[in-house]
Amino acid sequence: MSADDADDRGPFTLAITRHVRLGREAAYEAWLSKLQAGVRRNQPGYLGATTLRPAANLPREYVIAVRFDSLAHLRAFETSDLLRQALSEVDDLVEALAIWQTITGLEVWFEPPPGALAPQPSRERMVLLLIAVVFGLVLTIGMAVTAATTWFSVSLPYPVRLLVGVTLQVIVMTYWLMPYLTRRLGRWLYSGA
Repeated sequence: MSADDADDRGPFTLAITRHVRLGREAAYEAWLSKLQAGVRRNQPGYLGATTLRPAANLPREYVIAVRFDSLAHLRAFETSDLLRQALSEVDDLVEALAIWQTITGLEVWFEPPPGALAPQPSRERMVLLLIAVVFGLVLTIGMAVTAATTWFSVSLPYPVRLLVGVTLQVIVMTYWLMPYLTRRLGRWLYSGA
């Protein structure tokens, strides 16, 4: 494997920030749904998208995070006719230019608190938090899986127990623990960015 191949492994996330015109939010949401459906059907390597909608007391700022399995597929999307056509249709729905940011590291686990000006949290603080979280989850969930297999007298090979533990850890981190911790620790995470 060449160095270029290693640099192309993903996933890669493209974060697009747009300010939507007052009263055009519904039309923007419809445009966004149409674009996401087109990407899902036509773009190889598409892994999904997340839309962060504006909080009620903040400007009408949307952040769309579009994920691809490789840098090559992300770049193909950025230069696609589908995106070019979609961008030509959105001008009357938005104010100012979009802010485009490619995210390739740990920051995809973290969601900034409402109103945060930093585009991503401090890398050092992300690493510290992830070490603490992963250590705690590996220890507790790993022990729980081992205890459960012992309790129920199930003999699972170590790789299967490991897979079950890792799956549970990733689900807990993605859907509950990291969103909770980034809300609770947002000021600390983003103050060092």
